[in-house]
Amino acid sequence: MSGSQLWHQVDDHFTALLSPDDEALTAALRDSEAAGLPPIAVTPALGKFLHLLAQVQGARNILEIGTLGGYSTICMARALPADGRLISLEYSPRHAEVATGNIARAGLDELVEIRVGPALESLPRLADEHPPPPPFDLVFIDADKVNNPHYLEWALKLTRAGSLIVLDNVVRGGRVIDRDSTDPDVVGTRAALELIAGHPRLSGTAIQTVGAKGYDGFALARVLE
Repeated sequence: MSGSQLWHQVDDHFTALLSPDDEALTAALRDSEAAGLPPIAVTPALGKFLHLLAQVQGARNILEIGTLGGYSTICMARALPADGRLISLEYSPRHAEVATGNIARAGLDELVEIRVGPALESLPRLADEHPPPPPFDLVFIDADKVNNPHYLEWALKLTRAGSLIVLDNVVRGGRVIDRDSTDPDVVGTRAALELIAGHPRLSGTAIQTVGAKGYDGFALARVLE
């Protein structure tokens, strides 16, 4: 058995035991595939991890950058209280349309708002709202990787001491350590990790993962002040 086959089998075992998809999550993946969305949603294990993070945080306000079909949105929104709020920013109108249906089917449309357009345009508008939005307790960044450092900087502006920021897909198949890479995704990811490492308001780490999505990983940072 190859290493990747074993990764998949262990991931399948953990998923079936600890984070099985329910009807709403299964339908979200099915409808996303039928609509032609790329198969890059978070795994069930990471979805459950995000759900638990939101619960541990006691999150009332969550910001997501990159909605796709709404799978991760559903996982996090399910941890919110009845008066909680999740704002998800999505570049593609088509992706947002699919996600809106998936979120409504999950019964979470009263808690979730999807804003369509480039996130680097939506974020300043969000910050300038009157009244301003309350600080976000949890931020999940899973969009175009070239802009990761910019998303991280905005996350800092929109959070408070104690907030958590999760940055997905940071390993890039191991290419994250290639200082000479000109791949925009690698360059953006490296810059975001360096920002976490050097910023006085952040304490973070990065974790490598293997499983259904191959060799991957995420960074987790806590806002200090």
